[in-house]
Amino acid sequence: MNKNQISNVFKSFFVILILLFSSYSMAQEISAVDNSNNFWDKVQFGGGLGLGIGSGYTDISVMPSAIYNVNPIVAVGVGLQFGYLSSKNYYDSYVYGGSLITLVNPIPEVQLSAELEQVRVDTRYEANINRPSFSDNYWNTALYLGAGYRTGNVTIGGRYDVLFNDDKSLYGSAFMPFVRVYF
Repeated sequence: MNKNQISNVFKSFFVILILLFSSYSMAQEISAVDNSNNFWDKVQFGGGLGLGIGSGYTDISVMPSAIYNVNPIVAVGVGLQFGYLSSKNYYDSYVYGGSLITLVNPIPEVQLSAELEQVRVDTRYEANINRPSFSDNYWNTALYLGAGYRTGNVTIGGRYDVLFNDDKSLYGSAFMPFVRVYF
């Protein structure tokens, strides 16, 4: 990682910390009025399911998550990720891991997010004429900073992996669109 990338990561963390602490000070005022102390009333569940099937290709993913609404502006949560990807006569890949997420809603329609994702990638390549069979196992870390438009329980937006590396990252691009739903 070069100095410019490290500098961008620290700048991003600094902005997130400022947002969190400014929201925390506002939360102190709000919590004095809010008398509901039931933990489960502030928890929302969501996640994602994915299925892609084609000619000799299979992609299945399950990504459950939960967030805790600290106050009307800030939510923190955790997620799990499980995936299977296969290309017939080429490879089978399993992806599993977890993530931590912080959501900040400075106004009800705008949602800013920071998500740290750590996943294990286990890929087995089948032998062919040009190469022997082999496997590749590694941990992939991503730090996504995102923004989206929020209406009700649904947010549509994009996120960017500030740790993206063309040679090592799991995904093909640092930018990813998303649809986030919590019930």
